[in-house]
Amino acid sequence: MSKRKYLTAPLPTKDLPRGIPYIISNEAAERFSFYGMRTILVVFMTQYLLGRNGQLSAMTEEEATAWYHWFVSAVYFTPLLGSLLSDIFLGKYRTILFLSLFYCFGHLALALDQTRVGLAIGLVLITFGAGGIKPCVTSHVGDQFGRTNQYLMERIFSWFYFSINVGAFFSSLLTPWLLDKYGPHLAFGVPGILMLFATIAFWMGRHKFIHIPPAGWASVRETLTGEGIRIILRLCVIFLFLSVFYSLYDQSGSSWVLQAEKMNLKWMGFTWLASQVQSVNALMILVLVPFFAYVVYPLVNRVVRLTALRKMTAGLFLTAASFAIITWIETRIGAGEQPSVGWQVLAYLVLTAAEVLVSVTCLEFSYTQAPRKMKSFIMAVYFLSISAGNAFTALVNKFIQNADGSSKLAGASYFVFFMLLMLGTSVVFIGVAWLYPVRNDVQEERAPERLAV
Repeated sequence: MSKRKYLTAPLPTKDLPRGIPYIISNEAAERFSFYGMRTILVVFMTQYLLGRNGQLSAMTEEEATAWYHWFVSAVYFTPLLGSLLSDIFLGKYRTILFLSLFYCFGHLALALDQTRVGLAIGLVLITFGAGGIKPCVTSHVGDQFGRTNQYLMERIFSWFYFSINVGAFFSSLLTPWLLDKYGPHLAFGVPGILMLFATIAFWMGRHKFIHIPPAGWASVRETLTGEGIRIILRLCVIFLFLSVFYSLYDQSGSSWVLQAEKMNLKWMGFTWLASQVQSVNALMILVLVPFFAYVVYPLVNRVVRLTALRKMTAGLFLTAASFAIITWIETRIGAGEQPSVGWQVLAYLVLTAAEVLVSVTCLEFSYTQAPRKMKSFIMAVYFLSISAGNAFTALVNKFIQNADGSSKLAGASYFVFFMLLMLGTSVVFIGVAWLYPVRNDVQEERAPERLAV
């Protein structure tokens, strides 16, 4: 007879769920591994990539930018597959544990083989690992809460996002330095070791977690009819607008890095590597997440009720403002000048404030708007907005390449295009947010029941 080990529903309590520290530890280490690898990806492809003969076979800037955004797009498409695996067959815990192994082997492939073959194998494995677990981990956080301690959820999602950027900050500083000093083997290997640690940390919390059982095909079909499908379609409208945000936001790892290489990288007494500059985003998140949660939001709420959709609207406008700064920088570069990278840091500050308002808010918003039996699936649909945004950027970079190697959107005109796109999207989103019918759906509390394993 099988042993019954795991709780399948939250218990009434006003305390912090016991599994949260294990989830936070896992997320910090996993994000270190992902952002560490992603931070150096464009530089690796344009400066270190080898051909089959072992000779240097680097990509052009446009080709590397397209590869980068296709990869990020794929990472945020596979959450759909991971969520279905979780919600129908395995449940969130087993899905996360199983796909984390793909993740570890992806890092191993990048560390061992610096050719296009090794690059492709590594990125495919990481795509399924990182993407597949992403909606499960996020909704797994929400599953730990019931109605009695629901008031803690907003704060914990902020700390969850905080942990993401602890990992991202340190990896964004360390891996470019490792690549510059010791080469790709160690630079990709260290993130792989952190992913292994993340997997072990998650396994150690197995007896502390609430394990929501998979719903099966019948429940999925039930959810995708009637009210369930209407909720999903309404959310898709919101996510469509957010895809434009992510089209701009994720360029901090591609076009912004390439821009930084043309700037004066001596700033604050240090000479930065171009791919290290993006680490300020993670550092700013560590400051701005608690600052917004404990200072900005309470102050604004005294004047006007600050809903999730109003936060996101403000974030979209700030994203356009960040690209206005980047556009100005590019015009200075086009005049032969070499502006200080400190100007790009200013753009990062504005973009990071936008990220807090959009990304952090949307994690909780997506969870509370989702039907109870399809939390992971809705998270996956939200991540599709990130996928779509990156696919759009990749297609733009493909389309603007001329046969002679020149660009149809050369210099500042590239950033002007995205700035105006974001500005127009922000204006239209005001009306969409005004009309959206907000709901609030969290897991029900029940008497203790344990899942057979």
